[in-house]
Amino acid sequence: EIEELRRKAIATKWSAEVRDTFMKEVDKLERTHPQSPDYSVQLNYLQTMLSLPWGIYTTDNLNLVNAEKTLNKDHYGLEKVKERILEHLAVLKLKGDMKSPIICLYGPPGVGKTSLGRSIAAALKRKYIRMSLGGVHDEAEIRGHRKTYIGAMPGRIIKSLIKAGSSNPVFILDEIDKVSSDRQGDPSSALLEVLDPEQNSRFMDHYIEVPQDLSEVLFIATANDVQGIPRPLLDRMELIEIAGYTENEKEHIAKEHLIPKQMEENGIEKGKLTIQSAALKKIINNYTKEAGVRNLERTIGQICRKTARLIMEEDKKKVTVTSKNLSDFLGKEHFNYLMANKKDEIGISRGLAWTQVGGDTLQIEVNVMPGKGELMLTGQLGDVMKESAQAGITYIRSIASDYKVEPEFFQENDIHVHIPEGAVPKDGPSAGITMATAILSAIIKKPVRADLAMTGEITLRGRVLPIGGLKEKLLAAKYAKIKEVLVPAENKPDIQELDKEITDGLTITFVSSMKEVLNRALV
Repeated sequence: EIEELRRKAIATKWSAEVRDTFMKEVDKLERTHPQSPDYSVQLNYLQTMLSLPWGIYTTDNLNLVNAEKTLNKDHYGLEKVKERILEHLAVLKLKGDMKSPIICLYGPPGVGKTSLGRSIAAALKRKYIRMSLGGVHDEAEIRGHRKTYIGAMPGRIIKSLIKAGSSNPVFILDEIDKVSSDRQGDPSSALLEVLDPEQNSRFMDHYIEVPQDLSEVLFIATANDVQGIPRPLLDRMELIEIAGYTENEKEHIAKEHLIPKQMEENGIEKGKLTIQSAALKKIINNYTKEAGVRNLERTIGQICRKTARLIMEEDKKKVTVTSKNLSDFLGKEHFNYLMANKKDEIGISRGLAWTQVGGDTLQIEVNVMPGKGELMLTGQLGDVMKESAQAGITYIRSIASDYKVEPEFFQENDIHVHIPEGAVPKDGPSAGITMATAILSAIIKKPVRADLAMTGEITLRGRVLPIGGLKEKLLAAKYAKIKEVLVPAENKPDIQELDKEITDGLTITFVSSMKEVLNRALV
């Protein structure tokens, strides 16, 4: 047994430092009595050392055209991510070797972050490993246990390398924002060494106790919410956002990927089921409200199961799903978009909101009645929105004389701001200008345009501040049949980055002050 260990050691490509450590440990094993409990512990350690892929690398497939084809075949859209991967391949091809980048794909659930990692591995022809970090709370899961403990094992990084059998796999660290910590240490701190390109060429596992080179591993982390990742860890990763899909993108994904996949999974032969475009649009808008496509796939699966039953029970040769008979397959509609109002109204303005599952429109209603000058806010608003409303009121009071409003008006009247859907919590710094517009409209009895929506934060001086989540907000405005959207002028670069498909049919007006907002919004 000991001779075999020595023979294998000679054939293994490792550095002088590691070879010396290994040989010392073999000598230690030779001096240990085979009946001693330490013997099996020592033998396990040496076998783990030998099973690691020292100096074994798979050859990268650096054909950029082929890599692009693979990525496009598996995923529709996601141009930025594909571009970044192809850039990485180009550098690898030019230089021959490089420190692999650590990429973090973040975005809502179901947008294809994990499956994208699988496609990258396929494009590179590298081994693929996925390690889920959700709920990991023990540092030893990452770094292993010291071998003095009973039942000591290497960490999951080392175990995964043994499983992959190569030193340069594509390593998916799934749900990196869900790592927790307790009395057994903080795994996110242990990950700092793994994910630091400057340090991970000498990663030390507590069990192995010799440096392991992770610099050739392509680490891809995924997260839903960047806020959940500790700052030092975030600093070591290159962030790439995968936002939600547009209606058109979802339609393409359904036709090219989801429908064929679900038909195959449910045993339906090609040509036996047809889902018309109008029906597909209805499924996307009225049955699934999400940023990704997970629910869309489930819903298509539901249609396939119903179809399978029709084929078996009623001996149907072909099933066609139209927007008319869709409810026979899926039941009543689950979601309805709040459409643009038919006529201009006083004290009602339309805001745009970002949510975890995409964008939405918010109607803001304001009423003025005799009272003692109080401001009431209802509709389950968060602290940020309450403060926006107060800033809005202060600004309106400062310019009230321009609109011939008597100074006593604010002492003699109460203002009530309400956002319908009281059960839904609402918060965020982007409804300031919308609330201020609705308040002024109610005070001076001038209607607000019904075909207009707006987003932006307000300052006390009436400046309009930039906001985030613009893609989702504009999509929501489009669904609600809004014609014009007021966007802060500082968000101009964000608009230039968006696809034509999102902005088509919308008039986007850039505003930098509240005066411009009021000129466009009030009739």
